Amino acid sequence: MRAILTYAITMFRRFLRDPVYIFFIFFFPLIFLFIFGTIFGGNNSVTFNVALINHSESEFSTNFVEQVSTAEDGVFKVKSEVQNLDEAKEMMSRGELDSIIELPTEFGEVQDGLPTGTMKVYYDPAQSQSGQTIASIMSSMLDEVNIDMTGVQPPLDVEQVSTGRDGMSQFDYTFAGLFAYTLMAMSIYGLSNQLPSEKKTGALRRIKATPFRPWQLIIALALVYTLLTAISAGVMVAVGVTLFDWHIKGSILLFMAFSLVSVLALSGFGMLVAAAAKNENQAGLAAQLIAFPLMFLSGVFIPLFIMPEVFRTISHFIPLTPVAEGIRFITTEGAGLLDILPQLSLVAAWGVVAYVIAFKVFKWE
Repeated sequence: MRAILTYAITMFRRFLRDPVYIFFIFFFPLIFLFIFGTIFGGNNSVTFNVALINHSESEFSTNFVEQVSTAEDGVFKVKSEVQNLDEAKEMMSRGELDSIIELPTEFGEVQDGLPTGTMKVYYDPAQSQSGQTIASIMSSMLDEVNIDMTGVQPPLDVEQVSTGRDGMSQFDYTFAGLFAYTLMAMSIYGLSNQLPSEKKTGALRRIKATPFRPWQLIIALALVYTLLTAISAGVMVAVGVTLFDWHIKGSILLFMAFSLVSVLALSGFGMLVAAAAKNENQAGLAAQLIAFPLMFLSGVFIPLFIMPEVFRTISHFIPLTPVAEGIRFITTEGAGLLDILPQLSLVAAWGVVAYVIAFKVFKWE
């Protein structure tokens, strides 16, 4: 054990002196975090650039334009300098506007004591989704106005109800899959290239002449990468909490412990590739063969429910699936140790299998 720790400490110091490893270990995962955090993090909301053309002089239309232009939710960013419909259409053709909202001359005129009229919402056929979304929002706004004026609630209505947990943002759900992917990438890609490069330089041939055994070498490197991945994961969590207000529903200690077990298990697959490959080219191809099915069949990036039945069945036998499920259960559902025991058992079993095979197929050269 002393020899394992000595070799592990030596390799750890060596990695910290290599700027390429520093980037890959600490900064590369943060790139994905910033991308997904910018998209899903915080209180980001969708906004539309629109031109609001008002041809009506009614009091209702004037008040309506003012409310839309100064709304606190910021859904619409009204280009107040655009007053001409032809100019607005030209801007929309250049992609400067998402839609045009036109209030005709008769819009807001009072009939039978109530304002009436039909609003026009223009959209570009090449980007019809934006115009249709804006039309739907405007329809909802006018429905509320009609209810306020008449006091009559429509007999049939639709209510949108979120199934998300209280206080959880979309980024909180995205973070679980992103974190699981990072653990896998760090464990497999990093480890799979380390031993083949040592074989190429002849460093392992010199170690072979010592009493140091293959299983000791594999365990030492696995410990090094587990520590490096744990540090990288800690940086991800710190950035997620600080910049994107990441929340966790369950125990942070259980989350850390499960992540550590997951890294140790996934590192076994990286060591399996590294132990068997003769050079870096073989290691790179083998790592891709393992990593790609893990990424796309475990539900990390592509939801399992949209996959064919055969792929959903296969996903149960993918090592990354219990890792992603366990992390998601802890962070978004507040699961305890007993709740994730099936996932923990599967992760540990996969780790044992990977290390046993790595011990068997290891080659010094």
